[in-house]
Amino acid sequence: MGQITDTSPALLLLPAFSRHDAALDWAKRRAEETCGPVVLESPVFEFTETDYYRKSMGGEIKKQFFAFERLIDPERLAEIKRTTNDWEIEYAELASHAEPRPLNLDPGYITLAKLVLASTKDHAHRIYLSGGIYAEVTLSYRARRWQHHPWTFPDYRRADYHEFFEQCREYLRGCR
Repeated sequence: MGQITDTSPALLLLPAFSRHDAALDWAKRRAEETCGPVVLESPVFEFTETDYYRKSMGGEIKKQFFAFERLIDPERLAEIKRTTNDWEIEYAELASHAEPRPLNLDPGYITLAKLVLASTKDHAHRIYLSGGIYAEVTLSYRARRWQHHPWTFPDYRRADYHEFFEQCREYLRGCR
């Protein structure tokens, strides 16, 4: 029988996307109120890999990643996803944008071995956590690089994202 041990803390990652710069700025400020200071912030990336969100979010969407100084217990991911869903509603009610969903927040975490994202949608490759929230291993770190899976979203296969995730991984390594 294997010995049960505590899991190592993970780096909280908050991907935020919107067509509105103000929404990305609001998401960062709102997250810092709850999660603490942002330690790493990606450039703002153009989100061009799919039109899936066009109807609810409009066109010309941008995505930015925020990683937080304070590490988390990975078991908190479902709670964090429910909180960020509330923030999306809060922002939609505060802002006067034409889109029904002007901000999308998809929290996850990074460990030395993987990048995990939370979702409200079930699929064959996702594991149920709690409270209607699922998780998937979106990227794995093997052979000294980030590697995708057949289900990995197209934008998460991008080399410029991987560069940022490598910075996150190095920060996490320094915390150990």
